[in-house]
Formats: sequence, structure tokens, C-alpha cells
Amino acid sequence: MPVDISISKPSIEPLHCELLRRTGVAVNILRLDKCHPLLSGNKWYKLKYNLLEFQQRRELPILSFGGAYSNHLHALAAAGMLFGMRTIGVVRGEMPEPLNPVLTFAKEQGMTLLPVSRGDYRRKDEANFLEGLRGKFGNFHLLPEGGSNSLAIKGCEEIAPLLKWQNADSKQLVALCCGTGTTMAGLISGLSKIHGDNAPQVLGISVLKGDGYLQSEILSQLAACGCADPADWQVDDTHHCGGYARSNAALQSFLREFAGFSDVPLEPVYTGKLFYALFDLIEKGMICEGTEIVAIHSGGIHN
Repeated sequence: MPVDISISKPSIEPLHCELLRRTGVAVNILRLDKCHPLLSGNKWYKLKYNLLEFQQRRELPILSFGGAYSNHLHALAAAGMLFGMRTIGVVRGEMPEPLNPVLTFAKEQGMTLLPVSRGDYRRKDEANFLEGLRGKFGNFHLLPEGGSNSLAIKGCEEIAPLLKWQNADSKQLVALCCGTGTTMAGLISGLSKIHGDNAPQVLGISVLKGDGYLQSEILSQLAACGCADPADWQVDDTHHCGGYARSNAALQSFLREFAGFSDVPLEPVYTGKLFYALFDLIEKGMICEGTEIVAIHSGGIHN
């Protein structure tokens, strides 16, 4: 590696507010967003083993996919610069000038950006489409959208040992937001390896509109990585606020309220929906008194 990739051990910070005091629920935040200035959140864990694999043929560029505000492309561009490898980002939809901050950063890190129509983007897994990209760029390392593959799951298993609870006798719950489900699959697998049948419950908050979609995706990913007897887990499909990158008045109101008692940065696409869902479930009594939650702050949109 051309530089030392130093990933800090993330802190776990307690959250304090009137709702938690009133309901007797504890929320502690695993600050993955603070582990590295560029490869923060869950992105390092998803990229780690892919990058190590790609180092075997470092002369080839890494090609991946994402939208115009993709955290994945932002992190991959940074990783390419840090690891001394070329990167190519296939961007969904138009890429108007001036570029937004995410794509500007990616370009500054040396990423080659290729905008494609939404129709073509939907063909990103088709052999003919990929062959066309090879005709344009030559051979490359292919990294799926979001960096989601078996090596990403392996990396996300390493989040499980970072979780700590203050009260060993509490009902333990891990909560995180989900886009592709890969981080959650890795976390479930990692917890099952460490704790077996005594693993804490895992709650994923879907940021996508589509009942049952992520549940099915995570089941498939767990089966593919050989996690036959996973920890207790479920996906909440009811707090997506309209779908991916969508928002509503309730979410915006919550984000303003949250900023009034905490300086933990949230954004409306991922982490905002995580904490909005948790507070709603606590308020409604669906997360009961005596529960201790570790909420995973997985980073978010870079502005």
C-alpha cells in the first residue's frame, strides 16, 4: 500500500434526551463515521477485502457504479488515491456541470466518471453491457454497486466485535440503516460467530421503498456466505419516508429536533431515517423499557 491506512477504533457515545429518560431506553452510538477522514462509516469495512484482493493485479482499474450523490463512489475514489489504483465510476443519469460536491471530490481523487442513462444503468449486471465497458476501458476489477459482494460481507463481520453494552443484563438491540443489506448481513454473520444463539437482536431500518425486498436480499446474502443459523434479526420497512433519497415533513421535523439536543451529525438519506425510526418505535412502546440499543452510525452523504 502506498500509504498507511490508519483506521481508528470507533468510540461508543451515549445519547441523552427527554424521551430516553422518560421511557427507560438507552441508546449508545457506535461512531463508525469517525474512523477515518475519507473512508468513514461502513465504507471501509465493505471495501477492505476487495481492495486487498485487487492489489494482486493493481495495474487494472477498479470499476463500480453509483448515483450522483453516491457515498460508495466517494469512498472508492478516495481509496483509489490512497492505494495508488485507478478508479472508474459509472454514474446513473445525467452529470450536469458544475459537478456536485460528491462527483467533484471523486474527480479530484482521479476517478474517471462515465454518466449513463437510467435505462442503461439498469443493465449494469448484464454481460453485454459490461463487455461494452471493457471495450471502452479495457479489462478492470468489477465492484458491484455499493461495493456489495462476499468480500464486503466478510469485512462487515468485523463490525460485530466493536459493539459493547454498558449493562450486561439489559435487552440488547443493534440498529442500523440499510440500503443494499450487505452491512447488515455481515453484522449478523459476525455476531452469530461470536455469540451463537445468544447474539443480540439486529434491527435494520430500510431506506428503500419496497416491503420485504431487503429482508429477501439479506437472506440471500447470508445463505451465500454460509451463515445457516443467523442471529435474531428483522428489517423495518415502514420508515423510508417515501423511498431512497426521499424525505417528508416528519423526518425533517425530527432532524431539527435531534439537532437541538445532540451534535451527532445526521443526514436525511441514511442515518436520519435510522434515528427517526428508533425514536418513533420507542415513543410507540415497540422498543420497551430496559432495552439498550447500540445504533451504528454508518456515515452518510458528503456535502
